[in-house]
Amino acid sequence: MTITIYHNPDCGTSRNTLAMIRNSGTEPTVIEYLKTPPTRPELMDLIRRMGLTVRALLREKGTPYAMLGLDDVTLTDDQLVDAMMAHPILINRPIVVTPLGVKLCRPSEAVLDILPDTQRGAFVKEDGEKVVAASGQRLA
Repeated sequence: MTITIYHNPDCGTSRNTLAMIRNSGTEPTVIEYLKTPPTRPELMDLIRRMGLTVRALLREKGTPYAMLGLDDVTLTDDQLVDAMMAHPILINRPIVVTPLGVKLCRPSEAVLDILPDTQRGAFVKEDGEKVVAASGQRLA
């Protein structure tokens, strides 16, 4: 079974998501997408498989989103993807691919919906929020 995470190690949400994958007993394929961005066909496939619009995958915070005028609602999907290809930081993260689906894992515990294996123990996010009990069950 292969799990892949499109990861940014500088992002707390991405780090928490990666840690929850590992807490399920799986070592995923980690793609640091800022160093190795997906190709245009790969990105389009991920968007399709997530069931998102292109605009829904755009990241605004800490990116050139405003400077590039990407809030312009007349921009086409192709234009938005062009911007993501030119500036991979515009791709929101983390994106996780498992045999159960593909998901933008924001918040990080969204990854629990697509992990084939249960958590092996308690999990607490970097900010101290308890997400998984010692029994491996997701907390509400």
